[in-house]
Formats: sequence, structure tokens, C-alpha cells
Amino acid sequence: MLVAGLAFTLAACASPSVPTPEPEAQPPVAGPGPGPEESYEILTEPLQQFEEPLTGLQPMKVGLLLPLSGPRADVGQALLNAAQLALFDLGGERFTLVIRDTQGTPDGAAAAAEAVLAENAALILGPLFATSAEAVKPIVDAAEVPMITFSNNTAIAGPLTFVMGVTPRTQVDRVVDYAVLQGLRRFAVLAPENAYGNVMVQSLQEAVFRNGVELSRVVFYDPQSTDVSAEVQVLADFNNRRSAADLQRQDLRGRSDEAAQRALLRLQGVETLGDLPFDSILLPASGQQLLSVAPLLAYYDVDPSEVRFLGTSLWEDPQLLKEPTLEGGWFPAPPPGLWKSFQDRYEESFGGKPPRVASLGYDAVALAAVLAQRGAASGSFLPYTQEAIAQPLGFAGIDGIFRFLPDGNVQRGLAVLEIQRAGFVERDPAPGSFPRGIN
Repeated sequence: MLVAGLAFTLAACASPSVPTPEPEAQPPVAGPGPGPEESYEILTEPLQQFEEPLTGLQPMKVGLLLPLSGPRADVGQALLNAAQLALFDLGGERFTLVIRDTQGTPDGAAAAAEAVLAENAALILGPLFATSAEAVKPIVDAAEVPMITFSNNTAIAGPLTFVMGVTPRTQVDRVVDYAVLQGLRRFAVLAPENAYGNVMVQSLQEAVFRNGVELSRVVFYDPQSTDVSAEVQVLADFNNRRSAADLQRQDLRGRSDEAAQRALLRLQGVETLGDLPFDSILLPASGQQLLSVAPLLAYYDVDPSEVRFLGTSLWEDPQLLKEPTLEGGWFPAPPPGLWKSFQDRYEESFGGKPPRVASLGYDAVALAAVLAQRGAASGSFLPYTQEAIAQPLGFAGIDGIFRFLPDGNVQRGLAVLEIQRAGFVERDPAPGSFPRGIN
């Protein structure tokens, strides 16, 4: 059975206490939501409750495509381990996972998809990588079988292809919405010059426009470069602000009055003058790259006590706690309490800590099992319709609440965490439910 706090349920229908992310693209308009007097059943019982076969219902097969060999086999195995936990919690005699190795390649993923479809899988979970999902999409579309991929590549989303990963726009929307609520109005971004950086910048532009605030500066850097000081200087307007300080000192040295001498004394050790055109900066980087960029910002007079550093869910990395420049930074992440419970259970079961992405394996299999349970309860032969997967109330799992939109994109209810020396502090909790209807 599930440990406390990890029950996978249909989300309730009350409005959340914090803003929820907007969809990646405008979906078809949904019908009106339920009236205030209506309520929804919360499904918490495991599939094993149906001890007697329901007439005409066959075992439900779900394909699970994972990189179980190749360079990321460790991640694939972790996803499989998490899937096994969900299968233990919510599976049943009429729910079967058909597991195939994608080998971590697009060709391997396509072959794996063909194999599970040949075994009459009614739903495909995975694959993990965007290129593999791209290779599988035309296969499942032709077979008219839905796919829930672990990728966060929204470009492949469609009526039968659901993107489950935590997407860039979902992350940016959450942290920007929260920052605006805290009074921040002028944003900047220092992003890697690649596809990921471009998506993050576009997401920031849209979030800023939607909130009616300002995006004052956008600077890209080469993610392969070992020295991005030139780009940081441009972002910080360092040369102009240093020139302003030098000119001020020259003017004061030419004066002999006491006030000028006091002002000159105050300028000792001051390298720049003038306000920055932003009060917050988005840094969509992680790991060693972020640890290289962040200190440069402080070095070139972007003071983290005056400018709020904002990040992405990739900031949920213990090694970042050692960097003083990042202290006080905010970033979006799934609710930490549920993850901690899952992490402890995973470690007890498999003897090691799971990678953060492992939660997707649990939540995807739990979702498939819940929908199979609903189908069995109603006598349905087709539990994995687009309407069932994209039902507006969404679902609640280890990564908090989420729901799929009719266009295949995902909305998530994320928390906002703050970096402190002692660890990650939950600054603003994740919402417990979505508003009625599709926003």
C-alpha cells in the first residue's frame, strides 16, 4: 500500500492559493466547469479491490519504454524501480506493464514501441528522451494509441501525445508569478545560447508580458565557453557604471570643500555607480555551469542582496548550497515533502537514492493504474481515451498536482523554494488543486 502522503488521487476542485501556470499553447475552449454544489469522487483504493473479473473485460496492457541499456541505463533503471513501486501500490491482476528497452536511441525507441503495440498495449508510457519521443510519435499516432512521454519537449505534444516532464514554461510561469506577487517588476535573463536557453527566454518573455511587468535585458552566452565574464559585464552594464564611478571621483578630487571630501571618502572601494535596470534575474543553468556564472555576477556588481536571483527546477541540487551568491535565490520545484517520502521509500527498497526524474516513473504508472481502475469500475473497454487522460481536475502524485491539456501539454502545481545555507526552504507551497475548467 502507499505510504502516507503518496496517495495518487483525482485532484479536488477548489481554487489554489497561488497562481497556476498557463498552458504551453492555447487549447480548445473547454465547457463550463461544475457548479459549486457538485463534488468529485476521490479515488484512493488500489485496483486489487476488484477481486471478481468484470464481464467482457480483458487484462489491460500498458507499454513502458525506458533506456535500460546505453549511457543513461542508470536513469532508466531508476524509472523502472519507481514504476515497480507504483505497480505494487496500485496495480492488479488486470493491469500489466509491458517493459521494453529503448537502448537510449531513437531507433531503439521506435523498435520498442512497435514491440509493445504488437502485444496490444493500450497506452505507452515513455520514452525518456525528446529525440526518442519524436521517433515514437508517428508510430503511436498511426496506431491511435496514446503516449505519455517523460520528456519535457512541448514541440511533440498533440491530442494523443502527452508531455509529462516539468516543462520550461511551467517553471518560468511559477517563479515569475511569485516574484511579481513579491513586488519585483524588472526582469533580466542570462541564458545559454542553445535550444534550452531559447525556450527559457521565450517563456520569460511571455510570463513578463502576461504579468504586465518589464523584461529589461536579455543576454546569451556560449554554454561551451569556460569564461563568460564578457557576457556578464554586458548584463551588469559594468563598464558604463564603472566609468560613472571614475567620473564622479575625478569631479570630487577637483573640489576642496568638506562635503566633496566626505563623498570621495565614501567612494573608496566602490567600483560602480548607478542602478541596474532590473531587480531580478533568471539564470536557467545548473550544476557546474551555474556555479561558474553566479560568482561572476557578484564580482561585476550584481549584488544578490539587491537583485533576486531566480532559477529553474534544476536548482534543486545540493551542491548549489555551497555557493554564497545563490543564497536567497528562488526556484520552482515539485512539493519537497512528497518527494522526501518517496525518496526514503525508494532507498529502503532499492538501496540507493533515486535521481529526481524517477518520480515521473511512479506517477505515470500510478496514473495508468488509476485510469484502468476507473475503466474497470464503469465496465469500459477503453480507459485511456484523450478525455480520460486530459480530464480537467487532473491528478495528484509525488510531484504534486498535474493535469494534461487537450493539446497534450501539461500543467503542474509547483512550490517555490529558496536556497539557504542549511538547505532548500519552501518559500511558497504548491497548490493542492486546479481551478475548475481549463485556464
